[in-house]
Amino acid sequence: MSVVTNTTTIGAIDAPSRRNTELMMMVFAVAISVFAYANVGLAIDGKLPSGMLGYGAGLVLLGGVAHLVVRKFAPYADPLLLPLATLLNGLGLVLIWRLDQSQRLIQDAERRWGSYSPDAPKQLLYSAIGVAFFVAVLMVLKDHRVLQRYTYISMVVALILLITPIFFPAVNGAKIWISLGPFSIQPGEFAKIFIAIFFSGYLMVKRDALALASRRFMGMYLPRGRDLGPILTIWALSILILVFETDLGTSLLFFGLFIVMLYVATERTSWIVFGLLMSGAGAVGVATFEPHVQQRVDAWMDPFKGFGQGGAGASEQIAQSLMSFGSGGTLGTGLGQGHSDLIMFAANADFILSTVGEELGLAGMMAVLLVYGLIVERGIRTALAARDPFGKLLAVGLSGAFAIQVFVVAGGVMGLIPLSGMTMPFLAYGGSSVLANWALIAILIRISDTARRPAPAPAPSPDAEMTQVVRP
Repeated sequence: MSVVTNTTTIGAIDAPSRRNTELMMMVFAVAISVFAYANVGLAIDGKLPSGMLGYGAGLVLLGGVAHLVVRKFAPYADPLLLPLATLLNGLGLVLIWRLDQSQRLIQDAERRWGSYSPDAPKQLLYSAIGVAFFVAVLMVLKDHRVLQRYTYISMVVALILLITPIFFPAVNGAKIWISLGPFSIQPGEFAKIFIAIFFSGYLMVKRDALALASRRFMGMYLPRGRDLGPILTIWALSILILVFETDLGTSLLFFGLFIVMLYVATERTSWIVFGLLMSGAGAVGVATFEPHVQQRVDAWMDPFKGFGQGGAGASEQIAQSLMSFGSGGTLGTGLGQGHSDLIMFAANADFILSTVGEELGLAGMMAVLLVYGLIVERGIRTALAARDPFGKLLAVGLSGAFAIQVFVVAGGVMGLIPLSGMTMPFLAYGGSSVLANWALIAILIRISDTARRPAPAPAPSPDAEMTQVVRP
């Protein structure tokens, strides 16, 4: 995708606002979620769940507030982004509540921590705060081009967010959390937004030098040595994250996002080749001496090694996850009728996609992945519609970060790549993920509103006045 130099963001065509379309899609998204909730209750207890009306009312309230804010502050925004995010958030609440009913998970929590508290009410609270984040971003951010002024401040904030977990204790072998008393956040979820802002501002200035100053060798355009500095720096930072935090997911997201945006800005395939080679070399090198990463790789290579011997490590979890997908078949066992809770710890977080695979089957998995794909597609469509280079790159960056995270998580639980420890956007339990992804959707909606906004009426021209005829 080429980046044009025109800096206007006003659309040339008077596009309809499509807010009523968004409202109808919101009703559809809420109805699917409530139907899924009722389905789980009937499957587990043979009756409708007692909290169904409250759940439906809460989802209607959150979706209604978000829709009204978009109607007021971003009237020409893409009409699909908000309903798609609401659908995923609603289905995630249903899946988490379904796993809350598992006696295995209740007994496991009591054995580990001495008590048990359901996660669905907490996730509903996080969703409400996430929608509040969404509202705040749309009300405060009137024009996405304002973010370009904070290119290097965004870099500093992103680095702080990425580095800070090093100083906190590791959780399950990875230092990805900041714990302050009863509260804990995963800063990597927020860092991806600041990284996308920084890369957009940086590449908008440097893209000509990176694209034009190169030498052709064996059909590829090789960058000059001096231009390799930024990519080497980003590569080194991603390796440091992998070494000191043993966070494979954030490392892949950080480096992968830069390569994607670099390719979009320069249209040079050589950057993709260099990125893949450097990423592979770094991952293999770290895996040779870092025990936690090595365990993840070993579990990926042989997930059934030691299966059924009472272990609860990554290998056991991946093996249970693969069997969940296998037992789901084409149409699944039905909501509430699977055994994905055998994954035990993190069944409702990192491995929540396994519940989808078992209880909704291959068809349900394809439907859920299609919803994620539609969000990415609408983000790319927004990038194509934006007339300013910064908006194009930022929309691509945010969509790319979303797509990479979905690929990393889905690939990990399906055995395609080593397990990362990241969470599935909107579906998985976790406050940081929900808040960050609602903010990401809000920025995409702001860019799409600016891109689709109709052109203002032209000012009257003095040359267009009627010619006066003066008679002698």
